[in-house]
Amino acid sequence: MDISELVTPRSVIATLQVGDKQQLLRELSGRAAKQVGIGREAILEALRSREMLGSTGVGQGIALPHARIAGLDHFFGLFARLERPINFDAIDDGPVDLVCLLLIPEQAGSGHLAALAAVSRRLRQRQVAVRLRSARGSSELYEILTGLHTADADTDSQG
Repeated sequence: MDISELVTPRSVIATLQVGDKQQLLRELSGRAAKQVGIGREAILEALRSREMLGSTGVGQGIALPHARIAGLDHFFGLFARLERPINFDAIDDGPVDLVCLLLIPEQAGSGHLAALAAVSRRLRQRQVAVRLRSARGSSELYEILTGLHTADADTDSQG
């Protein structure tokens, strides 16, 4: 699975201001809800339940919060670069500043593993993470994240 199948230019946030993990999950749930047509609370509850199983902070400043969502008919990804790193209970105990939310259809089977692997592989490439942290706007973030060129994405999007 390719990241461009999960994340669109519209689902990239160049600068997200949050103070902690719970605020981040609430903010991502609200933004995702608007794009997928599923209630914010249902998304938030699913993400919180998944986090209770173990943090999705994978280290190196990266978090991949994800959950299966009832009623969702396609994979959905949302990428956010945080204005300031936050504690996310990551496996390396380091703060997180690059976040890729992944919502998975409830009946997706093992397809979610390919989606998570694709995102994780890309974000954990040191040069990709460095470039994401220094990108100037959402279109540049999207291009780095996916490896695709987009001429029409909003470079000044602040989320």
